Amino acid sequence: MISIEGLSKVFTSNKSSVTAVESLDLNINDGDIFGVIGYSGAGKSTFVRLLNRLEEPTGGSIKINNEDITAMTARQLRIARQDIGMIFQHFNLLWSRTVEDNIAFPLEISGVAKLDRQKRVQELIDLVGLSGKEKAYPSQLSGGQKQRVGIARALANNPKVLLCDEATSALDPETTNSILDLLVDINKQFGLTIILITHEMHVIRKICNHVAVMESGKVVEQGDVMDVFLHPRQHVTKKFVEQVMGNGEEDENIRDITEAYTEGKIVRLHFIGETTNQALISQLAKKYEVEINILQGKITQTQAGAYGTLIVQIAGNELDEAVRYIKEKSSVEMEVIQNAK
Repeated sequence: MISIEGLSKVFTSNKSSVTAVESLDLNINDGDIFGVIGYSGAGKSTFVRLLNRLEEPTGGSIKINNEDITAMTARQLRIARQDIGMIFQHFNLLWSRTVEDNIAFPLEISGVAKLDRQKRVQELIDLVGLSGKEKAYPSQLSGGQKQRVGIARALANNPKVLLCDEATSALDPETTNSILDLLVDINKQFGLTIILITHEMHVIRKICNHVAVMESGKVVEQGDVMDVFLHPRQHVTKKFVEQVMGNGEEDENIRDITEAYTEGKIVRLHFIGETTNQALISQLAKKYEVEINILQGKITQTQAGAYGTLIVQIAGNELDEAVRYIKEKSSVEMEVIQNAK
């Protein structure tokens, strides 16, 4: 368990001070993949650097497995950091060292014997899919391969927590997906707690179980990823959800489409989890005397399951009965967009 209470960071200069993180409270469960999302300047990168005291907090406490990181001496912190791995947006590799030497570096610092180092390094190279690249230098690697080296290096000392600071934002979409898949595999294999900082909602959607949304140094919304997708409360959260679901553009299109439909109701259906695979539309058509026109739809995947939206026109003699039937489906939410004119 990671417990963060009242965490704050104020940067000061001779003439001014800037609050980067303000009174932040979070609890992160062991083995979770926890996302922290925000736009540039929200304080998220400062927050993640506070967790291992690469930045010194101005106030508050950080406890990892009941150990107060903020109260540790420099010597205690050096030992504690072996349990906290970190990967970076721009890889932070040592360019004069080969792949295997980059991965071995934290083991050298920890005083691990050479033979044990070599064994551990090869295990990690195999784990991250870099077999055959042991002697390559960073300049000879693709962006995705460099990040795999960064992940292997972060795992060298068998950490309990992995911090990822914009780890995929310098990568193309296909490479991003492969890195995210690797992080999920690592989480499942080792029960590693992963804290992932990003400004991209599709990253949160793909691998995170829980998410906190930051704005102006504060957590303004947090919860289960599926719940945040379905019921975003803050304006900034709604903007992030639109990155994936496209609701803003969709609403513009629907206003144009619905002008041609003057009967019945036009509704937006939200399907959650297993219900995305159920034949609700065909069930309605068979069960009730209604006509159904599908106007628009989209399904996306989260770690908690599928989430889909479908916009349909329903008209006919048994319209009210069909609507009641939909409302009785506990995992299908219905929003009426337009009634008959």
